[in-house]
Parts: sequence; C-alpha cells; structure tokens
Amino acid sequence: MKTIVRPALVLFFILTLLTGVAYPLLVTGLAQALFPAQAGGSLILRNGKPVGSTLIGQNFTDPKHFWGRPSATGPMPYNAQASSGSNLGPLNPALTDAVKSRIEALRAADPGNTAPVPVDLVTASASGLDPHISPAAANFQVARVAKARGLPAAKVQALVEHAIQHPLAAWLGEPGVNVLQLNLALDALR
Repeated sequence: MKTIVRPALVLFFILTLLTGVAYPLLVTGLAQALFPAQAGGSLILRNGKPVGSTLIGQNFTDPKHFWGRPSATGPMPYNAQASSGSNLGPLNPALTDAVKSRIEALRAADPGNTAPVPVDLVTASASGLDPHISPAAANFQVARVAKARGLPAAKVQALVEHAIQHPLAAWLGEPGVNVLQLNLALDALR
C-alpha cells in the first residue's frame, strides 16, 4: 500500500502545482503582457472612471440613446453573474408574448417608424449579455434618436456607419454595432 500511496500523493502535488498554480500564473502573465486591455475586462474609461465594458451590454431605455438587445438575465438586466438564455423555445407562448410586448414598446417609442423590427431588438442573445446589435437594428433607431436629441438624422446615421464593426473575414461573423460605444459617441456630440 505504501508503494502505491506515496507516488500517487507526490504526483498529485506536482500536478496541482503545475496545473493549479504555474499554468494559470503563466497564462495570466502572458495575457497581461500581450493583451492588457482585454485581460482587464475591455473596460471603457471616461475621465478616468469605467463606464462599461465593450464585452457586456447595458440597459439603455432613454429615447435619446440607442437600445441594445433585450437581456435574458433577470431580475437585473445585463447581470454577468446570471448569464444565460431564457430557454424558451420558439413555440413557447411566453416567448411570443415577450416578443410582442417588445415590438409594441419599440413602436410606441417611435410611432412613425413603419419599418420591420429587426429580430435582434426583440430577442435576447444566448448569454443575455450581448453588447452588439446588427447595423439594421441601429438603423431602425436612427430617426427616434435624432428626433429625441434634436439632431439631423444624417448626422446620427453617420455615427452609426462609423460605429459598424466588420469581422476580419466575412466567414468569421456578421458586422455589428457596439451599443455602448455608439451611445458614448452620441453623448460626445455637441
């Protein structure tokens, strides 16, 4: 028994040091050295204070701002500690009711907009934290934001065009607009 237990314990402690201490320290050190912004949470700072992250959405409800995807994290929207989808299937009446109420809220906020509502404005992402919307979802909101701010729609549209993030290659994903970055650019307008 002694010949089996001692080597097993030694191997256990060696592997614990390698995989539980050395490897995480190495990976963390490399991440901090090579990608400091991403390793620090991709925070956006204004006047030295963090206002959010480019990786987690925020709950914008003011008509003067662009709105992101609905969050599936309840009861507090965009709560990273509760990241998950709603698990409601496409035939679930609760999902249908939620989508209908979101469409009604969008129509009420901009009654003159008769364009089809982009699906990402009424459905949550799988994580419930998505900080991006499609360019179509941003364009859908241009008239409402411009009217609420008293700005020409062309100026707001130009901000949206500038905020579109394209993937490195078409097969790597879809273009998107980071809602927080777009709203910060909008707030910076004089």
